[in-house]
Amino acid sequence: MLGFQRRGLNTLRLLLSFLLLSTWEAGSGQLHYSVPEEAKHGTFVGRIAQDLGLELTELVPRLFRVASKERGEILEVNLQNGILFVNSRIDREELCGRSAECSIHLEVIVDRPLQVFHVEVEVKDINDNPPVFSLKEQRLLISESKQLDSRFPLEGASDADIEENAVLTYGLSQNEYFSLESPVSSGSTKRLSLKLKKPLDREKTPQLKMLLTATDGGKPELTGTVQLFVQVLDVNDNDPEFDQLEYKVKLVENATKETLVIKLNATDRDEGMNGEVTYSLKSVKPNGRSFFTLDESNGEVRVNGTLDYEENKFYEIEVQATDKGNPPMAGHCTVWVEILDINDNSPEVTVTSLSLPVREDAELSTVIALISVSDLDSGVNGQVTCSLTSKVPFKIVSTFKNYYSLVLDSRLDREMFVKENNPPGAHIFTVCARDADAQENALVSYSLVERRVGERALSSYVSVHAESGKVFALQPLDHEELELLQFQVSARDSGVPALGSNVTLQVFNDNAPALLGPQTGGAVSELVSRSVGAGPRGVDADSGYNAWLSYELQASPFRVGLYTGEISTTRALDEMDAPRQRLFVLVKDHGEPVLTTTATFLVSLVENGQTPKSSLRALTGDTSPEVTLVDINVYLIIAICAVSSLLVLTLLLYTALRCSSVRTVGTCGPAKPRLVYSSAVGSWSYSQQRGQRVCSGEGLPKKDLMAFSPSLPPGLNGEDQGEKQDPGSNDPAQVSFLQISPVLEVFVKLFVTHFLKNTLCVCVCVCVCVCVCIQCSSGMISGACH
Repeated sequence: MLGFQRRGLNTLRLLLSFLLLSTWEAGSGQLHYSVPEEAKHGTFVGRIAQDLGLELTELVPRLFRVASKERGEILEVNLQNGILFVNSRIDREELCGRSAECSIHLEVIVDRPLQVFHVEVEVKDINDNPPVFSLKEQRLLISESKQLDSRFPLEGASDADIEENAVLTYGLSQNEYFSLESPVSSGSTKRLSLKLKKPLDREKTPQLKMLLTATDGGKPELTGTVQLFVQVLDVNDNDPEFDQLEYKVKLVENATKETLVIKLNATDRDEGMNGEVTYSLKSVKPNGRSFFTLDESNGEVRVNGTLDYEENKFYEIEVQATDKGNPPMAGHCTVWVEILDINDNSPEVTVTSLSLPVREDAELSTVIALISVSDLDSGVNGQVTCSLTSKVPFKIVSTFKNYYSLVLDSRLDREMFVKENNPPGAHIFTVCARDADAQENALVSYSLVERRVGERALSSYVSVHAESGKVFALQPLDHEELELLQFQVSARDSGVPALGSNVTLQVFNDNAPALLGPQTGGAVSELVSRSVGAGPRGVDADSGYNAWLSYELQASPFRVGLYTGEISTTRALDEMDAPRQRLFVLVKDHGEPVLTTTATFLVSLVENGQTPKSSLRALTGDTSPEVTLVDINVYLIIAICAVSSLLVLTLLLYTALRCSSVRTVGTCGPAKPRLVYSSAVGSWSYSQQRGQRVCSGEGLPKKDLMAFSPSLPPGLNGEDQGEKQDPGSNDPAQVSFLQISPVLEVFVKLFVTHFLKNTLCVCVCVCVCVCVCIQCSSGMISGACH
């Protein structure tokens, strides 16, 4: 029962205490203190015991204690002095956040009697928090095409403090493109933003870094910063650009296909698709598009065709680079390709004038042809030297740049023929073959293409030297046995497989005409000139048609008989003619091919009163011994002397009868034509006595040529002792015998008319017959005795 009572008493007390407390609270005020945040430990807050009216001595006995709804340990009461102090760190932002009001509510309880007091401690804000940006950096993507005054919002900073400590102002680092636009007040709807004040150019400034600063209004000021990265977005506002506007390249003309000419590079300052470049050929001048190709992705220009320096020395290539932007933009460049010459053209020889055929008696330095030589290459590759193959009778003479004359350098000999009865081993001809290969492939060897010639092998007639190509006759050739020897020589190189070709040679085994010397003869009259002379005598060891000879003379005023060989004058010789005449006589047979020989005659003209002497030398293509005259046959001398004596007696009688007539006969000063022997020139020659006058009452003076008859056999030497005179007219002289009897006059007329004429005829016939018989017996004229 007692326990129950005690428990009831305590309950009553408790109810009473609450009642009293409620009464006190309703009747008393609360204590209010303030303390700045972040105050240090032990910072004085207030004298709470004193302010509550409590004695210091009763604080402990009455169990004075402080209770807090939040964190009771933040503030404590010193029971010794009754002071409320800061016990631990006070962070207003931690306690109240962004709230404008921030207080710590304390309950002070005192027992015996129980009392409860409310104490409010206001936490004062201090500027202990700087402005804070939510991001460490802010990135903005801005197109370079944005217009001026364009605005780009920014995220501002926050400050955990309140009131003035939380009032923020912003600043932007120095730059030329942007300015900062801040809100005017906290209630402004304007946002923090960047304002474009200068046009952007991504190619110059692809990105910008700026520092944005936030400053609060506290004392001291606290700041916060954030890094701004502005990435300038590209637009296709730039053309592709080459490294150079013009490129110069040198390229040899024998460059093969796919040879790299140049690698072009164009850059576009834009990015992405706007900066991707493709290449294309716009044009190649002149007409050279097919000679080059261009890779559209990497800009490589390569050779596609065959270049020729002689056709085009330069090419102008225009290249375009285009980006992939929208719209696309393009850039251009020019590539100058200079083609370098190589020696790829052979000299060209052009015969502008050709004098054919060439006579084998042509004078030295005779111009045969005019030649122009050209080479399409340039520089040293186009410099040409002109030369002839060795062992030819011609030479090249330079007349002007790349112009030459082909002139005769040595005497010509038309025949290439082999004479019969040649010595064994005689060199006939030399064949020569050329091979364009090199080293062993160009080594040429020669051999006969063996065949049979009649009953004998070809190798028994001729052979060929394997290395030099010289062809030799192994035995004497006989025209009567083998007139034409035709065979082939083979030339083979040393390559594998061996290559070769053949050449056909034709060896004519023939006899050329031989010149034995001129024959002399003729008659000169005091009254009448007879144009007869001397000529060469040619013989040919061949037979038939091949032995039929013809003569040609290239001189004036002389001519030669086509088939007789007799040289005669074509007109009367006078003082205007040269004292020495050189005659060239060409003797040809009628064989196939035609064989020839030549003779040179020197004719000297002498004045009256000179004693001419004569000799003969036949000048032919071959060296022959001097042909001299031998003593005249004794029979011929006797016959000529007898006839001459009778003729002289008849002439004396005729003269006496003429002088006895009444008619006056003019005096005569006959001058005899003389035979000239010219030992200096070694040939038979004739001379006309200059100033010779044959005087008679019948007509004008006569000029005659004394010449030897072609019927004179060769080998004779001496002077002709006989002279002949032609009456010069068939009509006898009319003699008037005034001092002689008519019978004698009739006798003399008959004698002169009949006997004298018959005597002259008999004398001439006898002389001719004797000469012919002597020549036949000596066998000097072929066919004369036949």
